Amino acid sequence: MKFVAFERAKQGTGASRRLRITGRTPGIVYGGNTDTTLIELDHNALWHALKKEAFHASVLDMELGGKEHKVLLRDVQMHPFKQLVLHIDFQRVDENTKLHMKVPLHFSGDELSPAVKTDGCIANHVVTEIDVLCLPKDLPEFVAVDLSGLKKGKSLHLADIVLPKGVTAVTHGKNNPVIVSVVAVAGAVEAAPAADAAAAAAPAKGGKAAPAAKAPAAKK
Repeated sequence: MKFVAFERAKQGTGASRRLRITGRTPGIVYGGNTDTTLIELDHNALWHALKKEAFHASVLDMELGGKEHKVLLRDVQMHPFKQLVLHIDFQRVDENTKLHMKVPLHFSGDELSPAVKTDGCIANHVVTEIDVLCLPKDLPEFVAVDLSGLKKGKSLHLADIVLPKGVTAVTHGKNNPVIVSVVAVAGAVEAAPAADAAAAAAPAKGGKAAPAAKAPAAKK
């Protein structure tokens, strides 16, 4: 994904405030073998870019001063109640150095699984993104997770997910965390015995219902 940035000369609270008034957003680019660079971006273009998942989870092509730079989005400061980006940080990417990044999970197939389709359960997405370590060229925009094999009473763990080539999951001390849990729906569990009881009480097809028992006659 590509975006355009411009170098800025002034820094400080006052300079940043004046920049925002003109429809620009101040930012920085750091990392690599060069010093931190002060930049500014068109706020409207940035606002729309931030709505795209790829802008947060992939290596970006930043055009700056007529040259292209590979960067990652590292931090965004938003106004507490206005639709306004106050500041943005990018990190330069070295193609030969592994990077640590959060990648979203895209789930599919849960409605086809035995747990959901047959047993009336729901798939609870415990985790929606994972930390990965890989070279920039191997960084996926997202990781696809197939839930069609979910079964009642079972959970999907990190080890069950097939990661793209060259990508390693970072678990932060948890060996094999749960990604998706299967939860039984209370209404579905209670409905089954009730349905069985109703079927037993119903008359057979073409037959007559059993007569109701009569109360004994009172003695005179």
